[in-house]
Amino acid sequence: MEYIYASLLLYKAGRELSEENIRKVLEAAGVAVDDVRVKSLVAALKNIDIAKVLEQALAAPVAAAPVQAAPAQAPPKEEKPAEEEEKKEEGVSEETLAEGLSALFG
Repeated sequence: MEYIYASLLLYKAGRELSEENIRKVLEAAGVAVDDVRVKSLVAALKNIDIAKVLEQALAAPVAAAPVQAAPAQAPPKEEKPAEEEEKKEEGVSEETLAEGLSALFG
């Protein structure tokens, strides 16, 4: 994940997404750099229009789960169904979000 953050930081700063720049950002953050991952990331980003992907990600509606206060005297049995209902109401699953991130890097 830190590799993605480094590339987004460089993009936002208007810097070139090169192996050297990504390596510098990761080292500055105290991350042990894996050269193979850096090379793979740079190669994948050459074919991606990051501005377009970010625009699409920001335009996609994300449903927020409503905040519900649990009754003070609710038995533990009621907590589990409440969690299941919240998961159903979220609208966007973790799998869908993961697919969006994988689309960012091909």
